[in-house]
Amino acid sequence: MLEILGVLTGIVYLWLEYRANIYLWIAGIIMPAIYIFVYYDAGLYADFAINIYYLAIALYGWLAWKTGFTLFGKKKATSHELPVSHTPRTSWPKIIAAYIIAQAIIVWVLINYTDSTVAWADSFTTALSIVGMWMLARKYIEQWWVWCVVDIASSALYIYKGLNFTAILYAVYAIIAIFGYCKWKKMIPDEQ
Repeated sequence: MLEILGVLTGIVYLWLEYRANIYLWIAGIIMPAIYIFVYYDAGLYADFAINIYYLAIALYGWLAWKTGFTLFGKKKATSHELPVSHTPRTSWPKIIAAYIIAQAIIVWVLINYTDSTVAWADSFTTALSIVGMWMLARKYIEQWWVWCVVDIASSALYIYKGLNFTAILYAVYAIIAIFGYCKWKKMIPDEQ
């Protein structure tokens, strides 16, 4: 039952993300709170842990979208919501490095400190999700492609672990990620 509630919240979250609606961050607090329990029970420890990160990044995302707040660099002076934009070229090396470091740490922890039977797959989706959520919080359009990869890999992982409702949700996420990219592309002022 808890998994189904998480799926329903996830559908609302994705619909709000697709629309680039700031209220996605409210669903972004509720959904991880639910999935913390679902993933722990399924032995998906990296997914369990990342949901703690999702709670924190939801607060950051709300502030970033509403005020232009940033943890690094200068705050963008704006009285409007953060606009959809492309990921700056200078950010890509940092994003790739963050992914590699996260992947290495997560797989090491899962192999050495848990009974995970899917350490590499779990750490792959988790590390990509870490950078994907940060990109979403900055409202970078390329986050949709990151999510497409995460969603396809996660769907397969969840089928393997017997979380069939969640697997269906992530398969739908992958399809919607393509449409989300197209919709957000129209929101970038210089590409209209």
